[in-house]
Amino acid sequence: MARPFKKPQDKPAPRRPAPVEGDTPEPTQRLHKLLAMAGMGSRRDMETLIESGRVLVNGEVAQLGVGVSKYDEVRVDNRVVRLSFTPELPQVLIYHKPDDEIVSASDPEGRASVFDKLPKIKDAKWIAIGRLDMNTSGLLIFTTSGDLANRFMHPRYEVEREYAVRVFGELTDEQMEMLTQGIELEDGPAAFDVITAQGGEGSNHWYQVILREGRNREVRRLFEAFQMPVSRLMRVRFGPVTLPSRVKRGGMLKLEAKQVIGLMEWAGLEVPKAPPRQLNQRERDKATTVFTPKVRKRRGGVLEHPPQERSADGKPVAKRKPSATISPKRKPPKNRRIRS
Repeated sequence: MARPFKKPQDKPAPRRPAPVEGDTPEPTQRLHKLLAMAGMGSRRDMETLIESGRVLVNGEVAQLGVGVSKYDEVRVDNRVVRLSFTPELPQVLIYHKPDDEIVSASDPEGRASVFDKLPKIKDAKWIAIGRLDMNTSGLLIFTTSGDLANRFMHPRYEVEREYAVRVFGELTDEQMEMLTQGIELEDGPAAFDVITAQGGEGSNHWYQVILREGRNREVRRLFEAFQMPVSRLMRVRFGPVTLPSRVKRGGMLKLEAKQVIGLMEWAGLEVPKAPPRQLNQRERDKATTVFTPKVRKRRGGVLEHPPQERSADGKPVAKRKPSATISPKRKPPKNRRIRS
């Protein structure tokens, strides 16, 4: 007789050791940070989740800003969540974004999103470093480290962004000088650090520009100030990361561990002391190979799903299927003789 399938049970948190006089207390980390590291959403989303009362710590409703240790049991909608307290080396992914894709995890209009193509990862979440307009292509970086993403994007760090721009028309030397000195836009003054003419054919001309901020449509607006619409815009570099020529449009490349360590050192972040996970031969071959991602079904975050109904003892309540009306069976017609 076949044995019945055992349902996996939630393992309790490790037992807290008895306190000893003179011992330092167990260090804690912020709960919303750990939940975000577990891939449940952004830190802001996790703060909203905690405020909703759906998170329990040791059986009690968690409060915003609470710290937890590895000896605390954390549940979301009464389901145990495994939290990682040991920092691991983050993952970094390079994507050559084509046109007609938005950089947003959710879109009411249902347009194609770059997040539809990202590979699945366990206990983490992909964060887009910076945004690109729907009609802008080029380098887009994803990482699982919020600190690394913040080091790239925060205005106070002034990280360089380099673009290749094709415009309808040709700038004069005086106009190029004005673009480096600064032009007043609707949201304040803006300027390029560097602008270099790259030639062109007919009415279209290419320019290489570098700037240290990422305001909405800033590059396009600077050229439009001289009545020169941008017909093509492509980001080729963001800080120390340059778009490799072998990563064609729509292709992805995962950075190796030594490259990620280099980015962490550039950002001034602490490199995890834990040794990186050993890869098998298949993973090593795939790590340095450019691949074309497949579109997968988009799943919303934990806030987009209502909490599962559970009984008083914490067990999930099975949803009842609507009873279908059963039509009475018809009797087969009797064979009737047809008289001639």
